[in-house]
Amino acid sequence: MNDLILETKGVKKYFGKQLAVNDVSIHIKRNCIYGLLGPNGAGKSTILKMVTGLLHPSEGEIIVFDEPWRREALAEIGALIESPALYGNLTAVENLTVFTKMMGISKNRIDEVLEIVDLKNTGKKLASQFSMGMKQRLGIAIALLNNPKLLILDEPTNGLDPIGIEELRELICSFPKQGITVILSSHILTEVSQIVDYVGIINNGEVKYENRVSHNENIEELFMNTVRGKIV
Repeated sequence: MNDLILETKGVKKYFGKQLAVNDVSIHIKRNCIYGLLGPNGAGKSTILKMVTGLLHPSEGEIIVFDEPWRREALAEIGALIESPALYGNLTAVENLTVFTKMMGISKNRIDEVLEIVDLKNTGKKLASQFSMGMKQRLGIAIALLNNPKLLILDEPTNGLDPIGIEELRELICSFPKQGITVILSSHILTEVSQIVDYVGIINNGEVKYENRVSHNENIEELFMNTVRGKIV
């Protein structure tokens, strides 16, 4: 078995005549946390949307689970891209019940994912009354319903207070031990530096850096040097 769970080969994405992603090749190992970093508009979300089938590459190839990307692969991919799509007038259990029906998954999975994200005791509280951190965790619970091997989180700490960020950090760090590979896209570099095993840095739609990092490495300095062209 290949030790890569996901690989892109020379992927390009055009929107009309505008090239948003240019010849992107990234390599993501199994059971790691991979930080996909870049300035706003660098192409991070476009790449993740191609991996999740929301967009199709204009050129290039995406290899996932040792095979060329197919829609069937989504059965083993979970994703929270941008804000979670929640029903504000429903409880956490009711929200998850809706998604199990949509996805054809047993409702037995609901208690499991609520336990994972620490939302088991929210009772009749509606999602509209949840804090931002609770909403993000419920969004992750939805992404975990299909018991994915690959979990994609796009800016999951947006809008969270320090306590919410710390709780989410601990949750994300627990996933590789459960056999879940995480792709984390974020612009909060101090948070990323504490949890990722590898980073890929995107700028102007191109991969400028990709390598393993240590948790005491200065990710902010690495990032700034890379986007300013000081690292090749």
